[in-house]
Amino acid sequence: MITFDQVSKIYRHNDTSITALDKVDLQIQPHEIFGVIGESGSGKSTLLRMINTLELPSQGQINIDGTNLMQLSDAQKRQSRKKIGMIFQQFNLLYNQTVNENIALPLRLNSAYDPQKVREVLEFVRLSDKGESYPKQLSGGEKQRVGIARALITQPEILLCDEPTSALDGQNAYDVLTLLQRINQTFGTTMVIVSHELNLIKQLCNRTAILENGKVLETIEIQKEQQQTQFSSYYERVRESLG
Repeated sequence: MITFDQVSKIYRHNDTSITALDKVDLQIQPHEIFGVIGESGSGKSTLLRMINTLELPSQGQINIDGTNLMQLSDAQKRQSRKKIGMIFQQFNLLYNQTVNENIALPLRLNSAYDPQKVREVLEFVRLSDKGESYPKQLSGGEKQRVGIARALITQPEILLCDEPTSALDGQNAYDVLTLLQRINQTFGTTMVIVSHELNLIKQLCNRTAILENGKVLETIEIQKEQQQTQFSSYYERVRESLG
């Protein structure tokens, strides 16, 4: 379980303070697909970076499976990150390396290169024929699937997804959404999806937190067809309140 307990994050520059997160309380269950939705600047990415300890709270506490992230040493933080995969909006691929080399990068960094693992994860994301291709030869959807394969290669317990479909067109976005669902169903991976796209959250997530100006307005359970109208109308009210 991932737990946020009264978590705030304040950035200070000269005499200016910016509150990115304001007393956030969240509980994300094991194996859940949990969404965080909000407009740009609402604090979504900061929240995500807290989970993999790239950012630490200014106040409050974050626990993963009972471990207080604030109490970890630097070495323990690095070890914790090995259990967490990250999927980025703009893919973050190395364009001078092949698909195989991009996917194998986390293994090489840990001196654990295994070509069989690379082949298996390529097959899982349905890119078996693209191993020797370079990113510039791929479509946007294929690039994101390479990014997902790279995140999966270390068999993470948690997968953090930062706007995973916003750079993709309709069919490619649908293919990535379907792949993320299959990862959760196959491996039981806990996923945290941050997005401003309402349809992605409705189709993919079990629950979602609505974030505005660093505050959680509400956490809503999504029961697919039964609550789609309710959820849509609620978020429209949120959007109207934002002006």
